[in-house]
Amino acid sequence: MGTVKKLIVEVIDAQNLAPKDGHGTSSPYIVIDFYGQRRKTRTAVRDLNPVWNETLSFNVGEHNEIFGDVLELDVYHDMKYGPTRRENSLGRVRLTSTQFVKKGEEALIYYELKKKSLFNMVQGKIGLKIYYVDEEISPAPEKVPENSAPQPEKIEEGKINEGEETKSTTEPEKVEPPPAPPSEPEPKTEPESEPVQEGAEDPVDALPLEAFEMAAASISRSNSEIRFSGPHPQPIRRSASTASFTSEASFDSMLIERSTFDLVEKMHYLFVRVVKARYLPTNGSPIVKISVSGYNVNSKPARKTTLFEWNQTFAFTRDAQDSSPILEIIVWDSPEPRLLGGVCFDVNEIPVRDPPDSPLAPQWYRMEGGGAQHGDLMIATWIGTQADESFSDAWKSDTYNHMHSKAKVYQSPKLWYLRVTILEAQDITPLTPLKEAWCQFQLRVQFGFQVFKTKTVVTKNNVVSWNEDLLFVASEPINVSDYIVFNLENRQPKASVTMGVVKIPLTTVERRVDDRNVGSRWFTFEDPKEEKNNGYKGRVHLRLCFDGGYHVMDEAAHVTSDYRPTARQLWKPPVGTIELGIIGCKNLIPMKTINGKSSTDGYCVAKYGNKWVRTRTVSDNLEPKWNEQYTWKVFDPSTVLTIGVFDSFSVFELDNSNTEITKEPTRPDFRIGKVRIRISTLQTGRVYKNTYPLLVLTHGGLKKMGEIELAIRFVRTVQRLDFLHVYSQPMLPLMHHIKPLGVVHQEVLRNTAVKMVAGHLSRSEPPLRKDVVFFMLDADSHNFSVRKVRANWYRIINVVAGLIEIVRWIEDTRGWKNPTATLLVHALLVMLVWFPDLIIPTLAFYVFAIGAWNYRFRARDPLPHFDPKISLADVVDREELDEEFDIIPSSRSYEVVRARYDKLRTLGARVQTVLGDLATQGERVQALVTWRDPHATGIFVILCLVVAFILYLVPSKMVAMACGFYYLRHPIFRDRLPSPGLNFFRRLPSLSDRIM
Repeated sequence: MGTVKKLIVEVIDAQNLAPKDGHGTSSPYIVIDFYGQRRKTRTAVRDLNPVWNETLSFNVGEHNEIFGDVLELDVYHDMKYGPTRRENSLGRVRLTSTQFVKKGEEALIYYELKKKSLFNMVQGKIGLKIYYVDEEISPAPEKVPENSAPQPEKIEEGKINEGEETKSTTEPEKVEPPPAPPSEPEPKTEPESEPVQEGAEDPVDALPLEAFEMAAASISRSNSEIRFSGPHPQPIRRSASTASFTSEASFDSMLIERSTFDLVEKMHYLFVRVVKARYLPTNGSPIVKISVSGYNVNSKPARKTTLFEWNQTFAFTRDAQDSSPILEIIVWDSPEPRLLGGVCFDVNEIPVRDPPDSPLAPQWYRMEGGGAQHGDLMIATWIGTQADESFSDAWKSDTYNHMHSKAKVYQSPKLWYLRVTILEAQDITPLTPLKEAWCQFQLRVQFGFQVFKTKTVVTKNNVVSWNEDLLFVASEPINVSDYIVFNLENRQPKASVTMGVVKIPLTTVERRVDDRNVGSRWFTFEDPKEEKNNGYKGRVHLRLCFDGGYHVMDEAAHVTSDYRPTARQLWKPPVGTIELGIIGCKNLIPMKTINGKSSTDGYCVAKYGNKWVRTRTVSDNLEPKWNEQYTWKVFDPSTVLTIGVFDSFSVFELDNSNTEITKEPTRPDFRIGKVRIRISTLQTGRVYKNTYPLLVLTHGGLKKMGEIELAIRFVRTVQRLDFLHVYSQPMLPLMHHIKPLGVVHQEVLRNTAVKMVAGHLSRSEPPLRKDVVFFMLDADSHNFSVRKVRANWYRIINVVAGLIEIVRWIEDTRGWKNPTATLLVHALLVMLVWFPDLIIPTLAFYVFAIGAWNYRFRARDPLPHFDPKISLADVVDREELDEEFDIIPSSRSYEVVRARYDKLRTLGARVQTVLGDLATQGERVQALVTWRDPHATGIFVILCLVVAFILYLVPSKMVAMACGFYYLRHPIFRDRLPSPGLNFFRRLPSLSDRIM
């Protein structure tokens, strides 16, 4: 049995359609066209809010190139119902196949109807569910008549008027059975290719391993082979007659394939691919020993079939200090070490392979020396770069081929918000008779490690009403064994008593992408002791749904890398791509000491959106070179790319373990540093190649761990106007504005999401450890820190410093410190008073002048990075650092905690005073008209009446000019005492005298 891929379109209903029959109604039906196939629904007679609930199926075809296809949905009014003679269009919807999802992720979405032509009047929405399914097909019959022909596929007609046929007066609107689509495959026994996984990035072009055929003819002796009779083989000479066979001096002219490794430096490697051997005089599992430039590497034992197979690739770094020009490949017997023979090459004459070239074909070489007189070894040797397709799976000399040292790409799990609305419960009775006439009920809801409780409700009539919303975080895939558990508890003085349990599988929960109401259901409580059925325990009224219209935060709001909602149907097309070249680090500090030797095993992790990348681990090197390049799609420029550098401790644990490690490493990886780059600060198409310091705040203060060199390029893929239009759109999805989440609530959900992402990535191979994920996602960014409080205060002062300068300039002008400037301000005042239309243009021009003046001081290379001065990390007190790194609950002594508490009380007293002063000023403004002070309110009300009469009688321009001249009067006409108005305001009462 095979499978065929289908596109399923469930036409649910429509809302608020336009009337077209001349009587205030319409008789709509829908025609859907996809991939040359047309399907039609039944006609809903005289209904502006029709309900169809019909399912239409379309063939997708054999190939996977469906992302350029368009599904067109047209809504027509049936001309048979009403005086009209033509089938008027009620609207159209065009959807690209990138908005379709696989079965299980579909949700009811209402699409706005668009005009089919300029003069159409359309309105309303159409509700659809669109998804892919794989349907099983029976195998093809053994015998098929020769003159049989495939029948054309029929249009699914409605069942209201079976004897009649819908006709159209215009050719484009005519609905007729089309011929079978040319891409529709005949039934096959082989299944179709699987659809692309939802939420994944573009697949990386990965080439399969080459399959090598054994040569049929015997190997002839050529000039490239040299026999030797001694114990060691002699170098093999090869001619360099083509461009591919060049000397090592031409390395600089070799080009790396663009768009994959054009941001990083070329790293040259000597590749050795050991495939298989034949005619070896042994029954064991021989190994291959490769020696070149001080490296001695052993292969894995051969797999014995008709031949001896290794199929293993090795990559050796090509440094300028290479001393040995000889490459030796020797085969040894195992388990008893016995030389079987070998082959030797001159490294200077090994061919150079350019990345666009095809893989180098391996050859049979006659082994010399040892006991294999007629043995042959199939190998391939070439010099390439990290752009070679064999590089990712090869043994590398700079990583020592540790299990946790390979470069990998990871995907964050797809996270959903699970909304649980608890409405009410009925027929609730306690298990045992209680003396009290009332009960206190509470629902305890548990999903995985997430537990929430409702408020406690008192009832006397066995009916409990909560009307509460609870939000959980769920990750895909959602299995049949995933349940959400509801426990009904009766709060008693001694302890809570569980009265009933409800388990709901998540596979039955509906998904939605907007704020429409989902259907609620009643669930019956079961016995919590899981005994035999003891009768009816009551029931609970619930409404559950997966909210796909939210973006599930796993990063801090100010450094997030993605704002897309969970539901893929709501994703907008990307606006560009970001390319990151991770070149290497310099001047790293030794992070650990193993057996008296200091070392650092560095690797780099980058995160943007749901895609994580990890470079290979360069072992025992204080200046590691990675030269790896990665690409992400950018959906919003106001996002942040995060790069972190770590020292691997798991490499050491693997070196010192005789058995395979199956448990998580005992020590975390050391944090070397982190870099953040905001995409909006990059100019499109420009390459930024900078060196960033790696700064870490430790218990001893700010410490520079080294430097990292990065190359970054942002490429815009949309028109400039479309790109600028993104700045006018909300960052968060619509549901965050329709039903916003509280700041505290959202932070709790973010901590849960971080734990789920860390748990998911730690199950990969090699794992991305939890401490690394927590550091990249700033899981501890909201811990209390006196340093951050002081830094944020200085940030506020820096923001208002501009306003303070303006106020100071006004006071200097008012004080006639610069008479020329004061006279110019008088002239400006007269102009703006008599021509008030110039106020806003003048202000806008002034802001433009400030922005143009500051253009000279714009930020240039290097890009903005962590600033120790703004963070106050270079002047922080050591005691404050110890408090910042302390865990909760505190692990310090009683005296230290008491001193910190007293200091916190002092800081709280200052904050309390500031809040009280702000409240006092606000209450004084309220006291102006609340008659809290009858004399003050009377004076204020009478003054308001006098001002009103004056403004009625005197032109407003004259009043504004008089007020301006009075404010700018010379100091000789002023009193040194505060103004009467300020004295009056300070005398107003507040509620501070009523606080105990």
